[in-house]
Amino acid sequence: MLRRRDLLVAGSLAPLAAFQGRRKRIAVITTEYRRDSHADVIAGRLLEGYEYYGQRRQPRVKVVSMYTDQVPANDTSRALAAKYRFPILSTVSDALTLGTGKLAVDGVVLIGEHGNYADNEKGQKLYPRYELFRQVADVFRASGRAVPVFTDKHLSVDWEKARWMYDQSRELKFPLMAGSSLPVSWRKPPLELDGEAPVERAVCCFYGGKESYGFHALEALQCLIERRKGGETGVAAVHCLEGEAVWRWTDDNGWAGRLLDEALGHSETRREGPARGNVKQPILFLLEYRSGLPAAVYLLNGHVEDCTLAMDIRGREQPVSTLVWLQPRRPYSHFSSLVHYIEELIERGREPYPVERTLLTTGALAALMDSSFQGNARLETRHLNIAYRAPKESFFNQGPVPAEEKS
Repeated sequence: MLRRRDLLVAGSLAPLAAFQGRRKRIAVITTEYRRDSHADVIAGRLLEGYEYYGQRRQPRVKVVSMYTDQVPANDTSRALAAKYRFPILSTVSDALTLGTGKLAVDGVVLIGEHGNYADNEKGQKLYPRYELFRQVADVFRASGRAVPVFTDKHLSVDWEKARWMYDQSRELKFPLMAGSSLPVSWRKPPLELDGEAPVERAVCCFYGGKESYGFHALEALQCLIERRKGGETGVAAVHCLEGEAVWRWTDDNGWAGRLLDEALGHSETRREGPARGNVKQPILFLLEYRSGLPAAVYLLNGHVEDCTLAMDIRGREQPVSTLVWLQPRRPYSHFSSLVHYIEELIERGREPYPVERTLLTTGALAALMDSSFQGNARLETRHLNIAYRAPKESFFNQGPVPAEEKS
């Protein structure tokens, strides 16, 4: 039932015949571009190449324009524009049309992460992902054609806006890829579930901010459990618990504590001592899937700084578990896996894996933030009846880890 994924087949890594001709032209739309920003570690690879599966890879696409919503004092985009000879335009429309009045690029990479933006009353950073995406869609509509789009992390802090973004991709018929690097990063051990795995319960443990890193934890969980028996059918209810309520719930639900211990056994950053003593403000996301699957996502700041998961599988005495490994320092090579699939999206003109995963995790996170804001209430999520099937292929990286850069 469980298997170790084979290395990616040669065909998915080998250059397509099209790569040998004109590279697809892309516009990069970003909130800000500075060292170690998401723009740097994503668009920087599209400009300068990256190491993947033990090979140095030259970009398969060509950045021909850029729009930066903000320009911090430590901006690096202007120097790169001079080096690689592309313009930085003053509007999203100009970046996509290059002054022609019509869409003039073959793909769009939208990176709405980092920058000086306000928080709302729920503690959500109001990155303008929706607003920038809407301007992209306006150009598509006015031009009478559309091209593949990648948008970084979750679609929006607002469910209605996120749903609109997804619906636009279906209405205008363009492939949409979204999310982060965690589903395509390394796993230790390299665990994957066969399709139709009878998953009974699942736990994920992570760290970081409730919304910013909570999304990562939900996505890491989702990319594994979406392969369960019957496929994904959506989330029926969510509940965010915080503080001592986290441990009370865990004590009352023995399966969660058992799977949490199993997951933490893979952590490479776990502090000595019990989590209860190390974590001052624990956060717990509870998800009730429409299929009946219960899942628990712990954010344990002060105890761990990595992502681990564990699941009970019907018919197996022991749970299965793994660590989703992220390179902690430059070159942050987990982003190389993500960039590889961004290039696949643009070159092949189809979504490498289901964007419905990001739509569902976006909606679940928005509801969990509402739960927290409403006094940690349990909330039903009838709107998250999002059904999809995971692809047969696996996408996580099993290649060698590139060396960290010397300081």
